[in-house]
Amino acid sequence: MPLLEIDDLYTNIRLKKGEVKAVGGVSISVNAGETVGLVGESGCGKTMTGMSIMRLLPAAGYIASGRVLLDGRDLVKLSEEEMRAVRGNDIGMIFQDPMTSLNPCLTIGSQIAESVALHKKVNKAKAMERAIEVLELVGMPKPKERINDYPHQLSGGLRQRVMIAMALSCEPKLLIADEPTTALDVTIQAQILELLDSLKEKLGMAMLLITHDMGVIAGRADRVVVMYAGKVVEQAPTEKIFASTNHPYTEALLASIPKMDGSVARLYSIPGIPPDLSNPPTGCRFAERCRLASDQCRTSEPQLTSNDQDHSFACFHPVGIEANHVKVAIKVEAEEIARIEHADRKPLMVLDHVSKEFEITKGAILQRKAGTLKAVTDLSLTIYDGETIGIVGESGCGKSTTGSMMVALERPTGGKILFNGEDLFGHKPKELRSVRSNLQLMFQDPYASLDPRMRVGSIIREPLDINKIGTPQEREKKVISLLSEVGLSAKAVERYPHEFSGGQRQRIGLARALALNPKLIVADEPVSALDVSIRSQVLNLMKDLQRTHGLTYVVISHDLSVVRFLADRIGVMYLGKLVEIGTGYDIYENPAHPYTAALLSAVPEPEPEREKTKIRKVIQGELPSAINPPSGCRFRTRCERATDLCAQQEPPMTSFGVLHQAACHFPLISNVEIRSGAATN
Repeated sequence: MPLLEIDDLYTNIRLKKGEVKAVGGVSISVNAGETVGLVGESGCGKTMTGMSIMRLLPAAGYIASGRVLLDGRDLVKLSEEEMRAVRGNDIGMIFQDPMTSLNPCLTIGSQIAESVALHKKVNKAKAMERAIEVLELVGMPKPKERINDYPHQLSGGLRQRVMIAMALSCEPKLLIADEPTTALDVTIQAQILELLDSLKEKLGMAMLLITHDMGVIAGRADRVVVMYAGKVVEQAPTEKIFASTNHPYTEALLASIPKMDGSVARLYSIPGIPPDLSNPPTGCRFAERCRLASDQCRTSEPQLTSNDQDHSFACFHPVGIEANHVKVAIKVEAEEIARIEHADRKPLMVLDHVSKEFEITKGAILQRKAGTLKAVTDLSLTIYDGETIGIVGESGCGKSTTGSMMVALERPTGGKILFNGEDLFGHKPKELRSVRSNLQLMFQDPYASLDPRMRVGSIIREPLDINKIGTPQEREKKVISLLSEVGLSAKAVERYPHEFSGGQRQRIGLARALALNPKLIVADEPVSALDVSIRSQVLNLMKDLQRTHGLTYVVISHDLSVVRFLADRIGVMYLGKLVEIGTGYDIYENPAHPYTAALLSAVPEPEPEREKTKIRKVIQGELPSAINPPSGCRFRTRCERATDLCAQQEPPMTSFGVLHQAACHFPLISNVEIRSGAATN
């Protein structure tokens, strides 16, 4: 008998008028010691299914029918008091955002101990001992010292470890992990996923892993359940889902993911949006977005059927996955051509030994200088007209600060930035405004960066109004034209930002950035907050607009698959320094710097066989402080190849090919190897 069995579960949310049918007849089982992945777009019912298991639904939510059996016991029929004894004891849950899930007024030790004292009936001292024990179990550095810290004093990765410690403090039978690594750097994500795997084996738990990241699923899940619009549309062992997909929605999800091998020149975009679940459509809920839909799909609802014993799907027109080896060859050839084309391109922007430091002060009144944060140090980089350059690295490595200097929002404290051959900060204020019209920024969070009190038409028109470009009628036409280019209706001009989805808001931000016909757009994490299907639409759009407008992009991201898809060249930053730069082929197939190789090995890829056999070089520890960076090579404190030389001397940039450079005393490849192999690549 399965440890967890969800049988025909319906969960609704009451509205002022009507109800949202958030979960519609879901049936899932999880065996003891098994990891089941639950995937799908936002709004598909993944989290609501997890909340239904825990009976932690919003105030207006309720389970309309169905059963949730844990060890044969129906949780739906339990009283609230009985359910409180189950939560945290038999079932643990890791929430998506630890900062909002942890109590900011209580120390992390007291929050973990609270659950232990409640369920294990022990005194405060014993509960605190258990808190220290589980913090040590999840790899918290110096747990006895950290036990009295508050959540805001910890990094994102450490806060997530606290959440895991809370969930595991009473050794539950089932762990529900809801997007446990979404907001984390790729290196911290790898640490957390490795931790969950080892703890699951050690404690013999079952796990329900809720995520939209198919790479995470490929390497961790035994079985996969795909949800769409509140219903299960396909479920099978992980290898079968990836090798022989049957449902068009699952196929579309996989086709919309950028590949680390650079094998896809254009991503598949699922047309339309998910249906309104307050009034779900008749028939198949995916029909309006499906390329294979027929009249039967719009009038009859397909039921889950099996093509073999353990693979079921709900579709009248099942599909398969085609190989894409031809695309691989095309992409690699294109990157080789890019090497030649760079010789003919003109530099658009040059960062010449650029540094940026921030003073740290103490005292509310006297504001004494307490130190200097070295955000960017001695960075040199040339950006060519019409190219896309990606900048990757962990949070705190200086990526966003570099982008802010490129668009003249921050002034360097050392070095020069040349734009079209002229010193960007050598202009007078009025002249700088004119120059800055050629430099635009796409923000990471379009909702926070768009004025909620302004209509979309006014938001996009604002740069034109400020710079007095054209007549009012010409500006209105320009706004409509820009909306059309980014795939939005002219009706959008009268609406406010909150009336749009995340992907649509990112399109609005892109339209505003294009208003002044810029030459360079710095895109800071442009798709990090978007679903995989919406992300593919925005990435394709960015490529299309680059061709039509002759744009140059600088894409800042911690998602290396996104950067591989967009960028001609990629720069890797670590603690304010550029440690490697090269084409996508150079960086992803022949990395020279150990940090680059560690970043790549940490990225989860949507290929089960490769993920489960991959040797991961997980970077231990966290990024050192930029206030007092290590001497010599800044990566040496986390590098397994480091010697005394690395502490004494800073490694110079060394050439490993036409466009490939890295700063390392002991690189993973030699320039002799790369040059002799260049002819065969």
